[in-house]
Amino acid sequence: MSDRSPQSPPFPQPLDLVVCDVDGCLTPETSDPFDLAKLQRVAEYNHRALTTGGSPPVTVCTGRPEPFAEAMCRLLGNREIPCIAENGAWLYFPATNEYSRDPSITAEHLEIVHEARIELERQFAPRGVTQQPGKTASVTLYHRDSDFLRRILPEVQETAERRGWPFRVTMTWLYINCDLEFVSKATGIQRLFEATGLDPRQSLGIGDTISDLPMREILGAVASPANATDDIKSVADYVSPFEEVEGVLDILRLATER
Repeated sequence: MSDRSPQSPPFPQPLDLVVCDVDGCLTPETSDPFDLAKLQRVAEYNHRALTTGGSPPVTVCTGRPEPFAEAMCRLLGNREIPCIAENGAWLYFPATNEYSRDPSITAEHLEIVHEARIELERQFAPRGVTQQPGKTASVTLYHRDSDFLRRILPEVQETAERRGWPFRVTMTWLYINCDLEFVSKATGIQRLFEATGLDPRQSLGIGDTISDLPMREILGAVASPANATDDIKSVADYVSPFEEVEGVLDILRLATER
């Protein structure tokens, strides 16, 4: 871990778990390569945490599809703690290799998502907008020009409202996310702690964008890397001076200090 951080922030002690976003935290938000050397340090940390129990293990909470979250668990050596995918729609259980969709998502909701996928394709594909593959209970829109996405965000929100889709439509750094309004990282985190029996108030969240704000509602503390948006920084107990995975390593070092 980095040794250049200031005095330890007011994290609960001892911590039961660290719940970490992926894009913008563990990996770049862009398609740049992973920093495998630093991710290996997170994996080594996780191995010690899960083997000795002296530190809180790290699991992931991401808007990415379930296979991406599962791969991150393997990469980070998380073989025990469930992770959250698709902004709360799914839990993946590494210990048993099982998947659990939020039980509040019905077949009717999936039909609405399918309808939205077709309509948004019709409306925005001619303008160069694509949809992120692999999602089952949400729709994520992408365009190589993120400023263009910001300009069409009100159109997407208006379409969802006019069609009566029960969506929460938000913008991250590079994507427009259309999520079922009753599913979020907050509901995913609640299900995670119900499944593990760990204490959310004795746990730490690491995030970088507005979709990570639900961590503040449930977890005992929140931290962010230096590249986080102002809305996250404003509620964080600690903001690392370092970006992305270097920031996560910095936060993990502080989280384990006594």
